[in-house]
Amino acid sequence: MSKIGLYFGSFNPIHIGHIVIAGYMTEFTPIEEIWFVVSPQNPLKKKGSLLDNYQRLHMVNLGIGRNYRMKASDIEFRLPLPSYTIHTLAYLEEKYQNHNFCLVMGEDNLHTLDKWKNAAELVKRYEIYVYPRPGSGKPHSPALDTLMSRAAVRHVRAPLMDISGTFIRKGIRQGKDMSYFMPAAVWKYIDEMGFYRK
Repeated sequence: MSKIGLYFGSFNPIHIGHIVIAGYMTEFTPIEEIWFVVSPQNPLKKKGSLLDNYQRLHMVNLGIGRNYRMKASDIEFRLPLPSYTIHTLAYLEEKYQNHNFCLVMGEDNLHTLDKWKNAAELVKRYEIYVYPRPGSGKPHSPALDTLMSRAAVRHVRAPLMDISGTFIRKGIRQGKDMSYFMPAAVWKYIDEMGFYRK
């Protein structure tokens, strides 16, 4: 069975931090492929600076290029909203029965895992590969500590990447050259389309 790491996010936009983490996972862990699961726009929330689902998916494809060990996934676009990771995993397991799925997440997300839907079932069934995030801290609560004691968490020593979509969008609004922070094809598309300028 192929080991697939699911990397969830809005990817608004995808940047070199995402690509570096994905590359680290496929080269230095047992994960064979990384699937970037693009999160859909929640219709109940204000859109703000979040681009259209398919524009963000397109940018992920541009960012990946021809890397056969990475894939852009629109699976959550076709599932009921709001999206819950446990439901997405159940759907993927049914659809791809020859794959073994695990989660890839930043340390900051790990610290809120006890608030996720069906968190106990999630950690019971799926490994979680965690990469370090700057300033994520180590919060403790009885519920989180209990959950973590049952989880198969694999902390990896991936490079510390202090880059975010918020930082990139803010830089573009300020007229900065942000081309260094994302794959060239992604920057070219953003620049041509005039994204994030307002």
